[in-house]
Amino acid sequence: MISVEEALEKVLALGTPLGGEDVPLRQSCGRVLIAPASAGLDQPPFDASAMDGYAIRDADHKIGATLHVVGEASAGHSFAGPVQPGTAARIFTGAPVPAGADRVVLQEDVTRVDDTITLGPKIEAQSNIRPRGQDFRKGQTFAAPRRLGPRDLTLLAAMNVPQVTVARRPVVAVMSTGDELVMPGETPGPDQIIASGGLAVTALAESCGAEARLLPIARDNEPSLRMCFALASDADVIVTIGGASVGDHDLVGKVSADLGMDRAFWKISMRPGKPLMAGRLGRSVVLGLPGNPVSAFVGATLFLKPLLDHLQGLPARHDTRVAELACDLPANGPRTHFMRASLVPRAGLSLIRPFERQDSSLMAELAEADALLVRPIGDPARRAGEQVEWMPL
Repeated sequence: MISVEEALEKVLALGTPLGGEDVPLRQSCGRVLIAPASAGLDQPPFDASAMDGYAIRDADHKIGATLHVVGEASAGHSFAGPVQPGTAARIFTGAPVPAGADRVVLQEDVTRVDDTITLGPKIEAQSNIRPRGQDFRKGQTFAAPRRLGPRDLTLLAAMNVPQVTVARRPVVAVMSTGDELVMPGETPGPDQIIASGGLAVTALAESCGAEARLLPIARDNEPSLRMCFALASDADVIVTIGGASVGDHDLVGKVSADLGMDRAFWKISMRPGKPLMAGRLGRSVVLGLPGNPVSAFVGATLFLKPLLDHLQGLPARHDTRVAELACDLPANGPRTHFMRASLVPRAGLSLIRPFERQDSSLMAELAEADALLVRPIGDPARRAGEQVEWMPL
């Protein structure tokens, strides 16, 4: 058996970044930007009013000053003339500040009668003007790589970037195996169960930006497995669930080897999910996960997610954090244990509490968990209050 860290290195070595494509900004949310974008203009593109009020000259900013209102500026409609001494222009938030004006006095700080305003007793230090380029300047870059979210699109749109270069979506084919499986909605026979692991892994792949396909269930015979591998031959990643162990009916390893897969490893020193393999078959990276849905999901979190990040040009690493242990734990054994746990946010470090039941068949605990508490190989007994590593789910 190899360590989790060594297994991840081998998985990442099986694939290379997939290259990019240009897409409209509207279609880029969730995609990975792989080439920097540049601002096409200053923002704001002119000195803009930050408030509703009156644009005046600094020299006229005096308590009790009386000024003549000579025009108006609103968003999208500037005041053409300059603000001369002794005059003011009515102005609204976002409007260009007229030439000659140095500040905006708030409307509530003046008294207006017809076309005359009188400044009140309150004199503000701030100008209430957003200077041109305060947010960003033309040519300023938006760095890559990064996965784009809604807030990023706000900035890129303001930069007048109509399209971006993003990584091609990895195509992931997910294949559940086993005579005992039926799809959700079907009626299982007396010796069958619902295939749940494939749906979870497919959803995880999609959450990582992949284009995921859930293949038909492969039965425990070589023709069925060969057919499913053929359906997945154009995928960047083939994920199999079940059949990768050494039982008489565990045929995934044999069939994939017969088809030409170059296996990188089999068996990892971890729990849950020891019988996990990876290799290369044609153009595809093959990741063979255990059939147990909990083990499959943990394996996908540890290996499929970083692999998909890697294929899209992102740094590929496990997202480990630190929390304070909420209870005592006995010493860990000879395999890294990823314990389902719940987090309690609080000031400073969060509190983490592993579930009492850690059997890998318990999917209810997986659904309730929001973290995996990481127990290294041979980790000694831990006391409540000690700091431990965890990974988000």
